[in-house]
Amino acid sequence: MAMLKYLLAAASLFISLFVQGMRGDNMTTWFTGATASFYGDMRGRGTNSYGLETTALSTALFNDGLACGACYALICVDDPKGCLPNAGAVLVTATNFCPSNYTKPSGGTNNWCNPPSKHFRLSLPAFTKITDENTPMVPVIYRRVPCGKAGGVKFQIVKGGSSVMRVLLYNVAGAGNVSDVKIKGSTSSGWLHMT
Repeated sequence: MAMLKYLLAAASLFISLFVQGMRGDNMTTWFTGATASFYGDMRGRGTNSYGLETTALSTALFNDGLACGACYALICVDDPKGCLPNAGAVLVTATNFCPSNYTKPSGGTNNWCNPPSKHFRLSLPAFTKITDENTPMVPVIYRRVPCGKAGGVKFQIVKGGSSVMRVLLYNVAGAGNVSDVKIKGSTSSGWLHMT
């Protein structure tokens, strides 16, 4: 841990990113059988600090964290009372995990993130681009899309306690998901995997 602190404090910090590929997804296929709900408020309170066009993913979509950072287009479908007319797609970045709730009965509310459900829990500003905020959940079709980021990968170092530092990577273009991060200090001879 001391070594990691030293490396993070080094004057020259290099980050090597390996972006996870789409694994055969040509980003033109729309997938069905998913739902969307929301969390937080219109200012983004209760969500996270990654912006307002974000979503948490259910276990079935999160892929053990490999989908974190991926970008999606969602369209509300098959709900004339819930879907906004001619709303089109909302574009969101996966920034969080929507945990399963096994204490709720199957088919009820608050268990939409349980496997095998494919569920997007959107920030309220993103959710209201496809439906009304009084609608608790809507059916959606979805597809992966390239993340439209500019200016290169950015990172922020956040102190997480007496012996922990957290590195937030953002603005990852292309596929969007980061599968590996390595770090190297200015006086180090090799790269270290970050966990």
